[in-house]
Amino acid sequence: MKEATQSESRRRTGSVEEAAFLELLRTTDMLSRGIVQVLKAEDLSATQYNVLRILRGAPDGLTCGEIANRMITRDPDITRLLDRLEKRGLIARCRETKDRRMVLTRITPEGLKLLAGLDEPVQEAHRKQLGHLGRQRLRELMELLQEARSRLKAG
Repeated sequence: MKEATQSESRRRTGSVEEAAFLELLRTTDMLSRGIVQVLKAEDLSATQYNVLRILRGAPDGLTCGEIANRMITRDPDITRLLDRLEKRGLIARCRETKDRRMVLTRITPEGLKLLAGLDEPVQEAHRKQLGHLGRQRLRELMELLQEARSRLKAG
């Protein structure tokens, strides 16, 4: 059955590369839906969650451009995204005294508290989604995906 589905997928797409690409998209969509449900309880989007996690790892703060460079998915309107998080009190922005043009963004204690409450539910969702693959197969999958990305960066 699995072989028939794979060959059918290849027949529809024309190449194994395109079929693999489509499988990645389908998988990403399904995995994302699981995390979105966890985040929805806290009225957070996946992009907002990503920003908060980035800032948790940078206690000295980051500029808007640095945040954008570290994001998993690109958001063309990062300023508006930060505005929404600031309005909720999850981040704070301040101008540097040395260079008034530079605005640093930091996660607030409220943002840290929110993330701490999400850590276990998010990890549990990941375990439910991918734990059945086992550590070794997950490591192999990560290596394959990293290799695919590194080729894209180089090319």
